[in-house]
Amino acid sequence: MIPLHDNVPTLRFAYVTYVLIALNAVVFIYELTLGPQALAQFFMQWGYVPARVVDTVQTGTFAPSVLITLVTSIFMHGGWFHFLGNMLFLHIFGNNVEDSMGRFRFVVFYLLIGVVANLAQVAVAPDSTVPGIGASGAIAGVLGAYLVLYPRARVLVLIPLLFFFPIIMLPAFVVLILWFVLQFFQGTFALAAGVAGEGGVAFWVHVAGFVAGAGLIFVFRNRKLCTTKCTWV
Repeated sequence: MIPLHDNVPTLRFAYVTYVLIALNAVVFIYELTLGPQALAQFFMQWGYVPARVVDTVQTGTFAPSVLITLVTSIFMHGGWFHFLGNMLFLHIFGNNVEDSMGRFRFVVFYLLIGVVANLAQVAVAPDSTVPGIGASGAIAGVLGAYLVLYPRARVLVLIPLLFFFPIIMLPAFVVLILWFVLQFFQGTFALAAGVAGEGGVAFWVHVAGFVAGAGLIFVFRNRKLCTTKCTWV
């Protein structure tokens, strides 16, 4: 399912959400200017490499140049589909989550969830030397928070079915729980097959981000900003 729009209005313009989208776009445009070798080097330098993170922790060095990649990797993408898919989800769901907690809290929430999600990949593939990149862990946290805040919201989704592309409205909890279940089972399969650290989609980043976002929304929520729209008020 591809989400297109939701029916939850915002009370404030989502400056942070759109700044995050803009930053991701700037980095992605820069990536497009690089040749294959330079791009691979860029990913290796600024993406997080699980084996390097584990090594810096085990040795007690806590090298900033390694640990900072847990953050910088959140703004990098591996292709058009990766970039556009992530930005679509952030655009649709990020503004409402930002609206519920305020701009500064949302910045902290987004980056914190992104780091936690990346550490989940480090945990399941500690020996991997493949650089991890992408905003999907942080955005998964946004989805988890949205599920807690607005489970009865309605989301317009496009469902690709071979030659048919029906567009229907579904409850947010249906869309988001189905998305989470799919990530969980794909992540479990990848782990069982021993390919969780071999590149491709890091499903456990999505799972960890979603769970962390659903839990931490209770810490970051702001009852003064989120009024009757939020089901937990």
